Amino acid sequence: MSFIGDPRWGEALSHLPDYLGNHVRVSLAALALGLIVSLPLAILTRNRPAPRGILLALASIVQTVPGLALLALFYPLLLAAASVSLALFGASFSAFGFLPAMLALALYSMLPVLRNGITGLNGIDPALIEATKGVGMTARQSLVMVELPLALPVMMAGIRTAAVWVIGTATLSTPIGQTSLGNYIFAGLQTQNWVFVLSGCVASALLALAVDQLLGLIENGLRLRSRLRSGLGAAGILALVAATLVPWMARSSPGYVVGAKTFAEQYVLSALLRERLQASGLPATARSGLGSSVIFQALKAGDIDLYVDYSGTLWANQLHRTDIKPRAELLAELKASLAKENVTLLGELGFENAYALVMPKQRAEALGIHSIADLVGHASTMSIAGDYEFFSRPEWAALQKAYGLQFRAQRQMQPDFMYAAVASGEIDVIAGYTSDGLIAKYDLVVLDDPRNAIPPYDAILLLAPKRTGDEQLQAALKPLLGKIDIATMREANLRAAGNDATSSPDVVAKWLWEKIGKR
Repeated sequence: MSFIGDPRWGEALSHLPDYLGNHVRVSLAALALGLIVSLPLAILTRNRPAPRGILLALASIVQTVPGLALLALFYPLLLAAASVSLALFGASFSAFGFLPAMLALALYSMLPVLRNGITGLNGIDPALIEATKGVGMTARQSLVMVELPLALPVMMAGIRTAAVWVIGTATLSTPIGQTSLGNYIFAGLQTQNWVFVLSGCVASALLALAVDQLLGLIENGLRLRSRLRSGLGAAGILALVAATLVPWMARSSPGYVVGAKTFAEQYVLSALLRERLQASGLPATARSGLGSSVIFQALKAGDIDLYVDYSGTLWANQLHRTDIKPRAELLAELKASLAKENVTLLGELGFENAYALVMPKQRAEALGIHSIADLVGHASTMSIAGDYEFFSRPEWAALQKAYGLQFRAQRQMQPDFMYAAVASGEIDVIAGYTSDGLIAKYDLVVLDDPRNAIPPYDAILLLAPKRTGDEQLQAALKPLLGKIDIATMREANLRAAGNDATSSPDVVAKWLWEKIGKR
């Protein structure tokens, strides 16, 4: 089947109103907030060199922070602020999704608005300013009636630049819970759905181009003093906002919200949970592509209702434990600790997805490497790759401590690409996942961990505090517990790693239920 005729285009189109609408709302809200803050600051500091220099320096520093990092930083900051607000005033707010994304993007918009605003105001001929004084204008009248109209074309150029930056960076807001066109890109990269990736990129580019052209129409109208052009540009912006607000205001409650992290297995399991809830008559939607630390906090705060996590991840990241215990003991202690935070560990799904060191089977046999202990003597001449967070996780520190591993080089890669890289010899060893179907596809081998440096990673189903006593929800989910073995999950993950319509998480989830529903 040709790429053009791929049925996944229809699936991508079905998500467009939701993704595009949310993207427009957060982008324009952030741009509006940035303008409300930046324009007065530009006016106040235009004739004050010291404050102006400090302000521009701070705005420039913000621009050096990677967009994803800036977005991620706002989430814990707002969580802390929400806790303080609850303690002091008895009221809280959601630190998930829209608010952190809007604030971070507003900061990103400030530099071009400030710089062009100051440049435009300071570029006015001083003789004109003197002339306004000569005819008896006050400083305020001079600003409003002469300086701002003359500076507006330059200021509009800065606003156009800020709009493009914000719309582009908004695609990175998916991991902190803000639905956007980035949902296409994150999901597409993790499931190798290039239709989704292309949809996200094209839609984001077209949106940025459309907003830029509408703002350009306003700019031309101001420069040429054409009320028609300015009015058409403003009307276009308002129409864009209205087109996204109407379906958003009319939509019904999402019901149960199923969370998912940023890799293929999570997309499949999220689709499976959503399907089981809907089959039981319970409305459910998915909130996918969430960061590993964000998703647990979102569950505790009630922003999502349920998701699948892994015992070793929670043991290391949430409980900050470095000791390794037998599986049953670790799960019992984890369940008790989560209960203290009113999070319900409903049960295990039946398989484990642990971190593991993986290398080509043929090369491992040639070198006599069967375990991580055997790898130690060769590591100094080898390179290793991990996902974006592995080398900062406790598991990597535990492996280094237990075995004294020292590799020649280490690289971070998108997870699915790691397997192709190690199979082709570009990388010698990768930190893979034991339930990944690509291990069999590329004829790789999982190295034993004789010193048990990596804790158990049972897939477990977690429920938010507000769903603790929800019997309907639990009844719908319990048929899944203990039913998914490692072989079945590997096959499901391998199916999800394909590049055709059958690799869609929804399709794979249906296959998975047909497989386990008979058990």
